[in-house]
Amino acid sequence: MHARRRSRRPLILAAVVTAALTLGACASSGAPGDSDAGATGGELVWAIAGANLSAAHMDPQTSQLDSAASVQRGVLDSLVFQNADGTFAPWLASAWSISDDGLEYTFTLRDDVVFHDGTTFDADAVKANLDRIANPATASAQAASMLGADYYVGTEVVDPTTVIVSFTQPNAPFLQAASTAYLGMYSKATLDDNASKLKTGGPGITVGSGPLVMTGYVPDQEIVYERNADYAWGPNGATAPAFDTLRVAIVPEPAVRVGMLASGEAQLASDITPSGVSTLDTSIKVDAKSVPGLPYSLFLNEAYGVFGDPLVREAFSRAIDIDTAVETIYFGQYQRAWSILGPATPGYDKSLEGTWKFDPATANALLDQAGWTQRDSENYRVKNGERLSARWIAWTPIADDAAALANAMQADLREVGFEIVRETLEPGAYNEQYAPKTFDLTDWNFAGVDPDMLRAHLHTEGFQNASQVSDPALDTLLDDAVAASDPAARAALYREVQQWNATHNAIVPLFVPSVITAVAPEVQGLTYDLYGRPLYFGVSLG
Repeated sequence: MHARRRSRRPLILAAVVTAALTLGACASSGAPGDSDAGATGGELVWAIAGANLSAAHMDPQTSQLDSAASVQRGVLDSLVFQNADGTFAPWLASAWSISDDGLEYTFTLRDDVVFHDGTTFDADAVKANLDRIANPATASAQAASMLGADYYVGTEVVDPTTVIVSFTQPNAPFLQAASTAYLGMYSKATLDDNASKLKTGGPGITVGSGPLVMTGYVPDQEIVYERNADYAWGPNGATAPAFDTLRVAIVPEPAVRVGMLASGEAQLASDITPSGVSTLDTSIKVDAKSVPGLPYSLFLNEAYGVFGDPLVREAFSRAIDIDTAVETIYFGQYQRAWSILGPATPGYDKSLEGTWKFDPATANALLDQAGWTQRDSENYRVKNGERLSARWIAWTPIADDAAALANAMQADLREVGFEIVRETLEPGAYNEQYAPKTFDLTDWNFAGVDPDMLRAHLHTEGFQNASQVSDPALDTLLDDAVAASDPAARAALYREVQQWNATHNAIVPLFVPSVITAVAPEVQGLTYDLYGRPLYFGVSLG
């Protein structure tokens, strides 16, 4: 075994390319670091994919991409912190209460928190942040949905350390939402002066109260954060990191990130592929966290093209040999998905496991029943002179394993006479088709600790309803689940939603990804949030 050495040559900074709409952060963690033996100094280099940060995705309040929340977690503190067991601990709020009718959340705020620009955190700052997220002019998507969207009435400032957040109906997921970077707190001064610049971000613009201060940013290359030596309000007694600098290297290619870790140019690398794990030195720790939320899935657009026929949707799902493809391509690192919630998500319906399997005979029978009985010269099915064909749009860059999975599914579907035409598009071209929904299918996974994230994907008004589902009964289930305060009642409603999709086939879940992070032995005290994002509280370089 070769000893790792830390190179002092410049970082290998590859040109960034936009990542898929995948928001692949994931799973569980430990508690944040609760002690700081004094700054040990040094620079920690963290290699990440970048996920389109330079394309106006530096603001978690307006971007649904996981990378925004991941890199800004150290800057933006939240009202509360969610522990590994799902309970909540004080953070910027020292206490909170919920009204008996579930319409009001009252937060008592700490009075000793100072933003990086020297201004004080108070009730006005909370109101400014939440009202900004809710304002349609902000064009927030995920954060506005997590806040409650139309359910949000407003935030009342009672006094400098007390706010009341009100809703038109009970909003059970709100406390979890308030623990995330998507609802993290910017300085009110930067909201007043730089609101239009937050999407592009930068030093003096991306200003929070967290344990890290942004001091440098070169788009598509790197983000630099310095230790906030004055940080004294972390959750569960957490402190600022003991290192001096966190340098985030934006490196789209997984193999290059692995190479940087192996050479000592980076001490931490995220979004490692299953195939890359086997190349790492045995001294490197590999943390694989199962993703809560929506597994990597295919979204069948039932309002455009052949997927308007439920028989075709079911045939599509039965014609794919998901088990073999996932096991072969991902080296057993990922679990085949059976539901539109991953097993790490509250409310997961385990009864769906094994209920729909690869069955080309059934797929052929369903397509015959749907009237696709003729074949053309290439053996694809034909009806009324038109080929059975679906167009799949995907964002670039496409990882090699994702391309291999797509090829396997195209081959399976060809066997039953179903043509899949896959188009890999740059973000601008993708959005031109995604916005008006002029495609047959697309793909992503979406991290979410609370199952309410299904509302964004399946509600008639959902901002990520790529399947164009519009079912009043389903809308009622999703709305009732938001309002249900009893966990058992919520879980029962989400089981109904999962059962609905298992019959309707609006979304075809493929596999449950894990977020794989590789950590050099000198990195000590690293923990993760429930999404699998690194937390730098108390972290040191040994």
